[in-house]
Amino acid sequence: MKLVLVRHGQSLWNLENKFTGWVDVDLSEKGVEEAKRAGKILKEEGIQFDKAYTSVLKRAIKTLHFILEECDELWIPEEKSWRLNERHYGALQGLNKLETAEKYGEEQVHIWRRSYDTLPPEIKNDNPLSQDGDRRYIYKDAVPHTENLKVTLERVMPFWTDKIAPDLLDGKNVIVAAHGNSLRALTKHLENISDEDIMGLEIPTGSPIIYELDKKLEIVDKKIFK
Repeated sequence: MKLVLVRHGQSLWNLENKFTGWVDVDLSEKGVEEAKRAGKILKEEGIQFDKAYTSVLKRAIKTLHFILEECDELWIPEEKSWRLNERHYGALQGLNKLETAEKYGEEQVHIWRRSYDTLPPEIKNDNPLSQDGDRRYIYKDAVPHTENLKVTLERVMPFWTDKIAPDLLDGKNVIVAAHGNSLRALTKHLENISDEDIMGLEIPTGSPIIYELDKKLEIVDKKIFK
């Protein structure tokens, strides 16, 4: 069975070099084209999907839909979950990355962005970019005020165990359209990447990663399209 991971196409805040996190930012024009290109690639690969998963953020949802439209598979079952959201960047959300580096220092910002277990500063509830009170999360766990990759992995893994893995074990081909860090978390688990090595992993926007898995969900083959 095959598992395809795709980071959403370029977002408007990717374009503006801002920390995005859980802020619901749309795709840029380039992001739309990246998503459509990913769909064309997957159609050429001849993969027929049985189930699709995505986050509750529009940049990932739209990326999935553009991909499935190119594959003529918009009809397949689809499930959205906050567990596949991007990591929550806390008080950094909405800030320009270059300006943040000038204020706090490049080394500190690099640690916030790439460290496995260092948390960025927490966002306050009265910050307009906080998700407290967002109807998407009312009936879920408490909305985080900051996350690192370790915490992101801890919230992604129950979804992997309860949803994605059973589908794969049932012989289904699955596509997951999500975000750089939620996909880094999944990749860390799939490839058993160390806490140190995961810091160097970058997942480009709109580039499908195709895993072929055996009955133990161990990797038989991997293709990356850049």
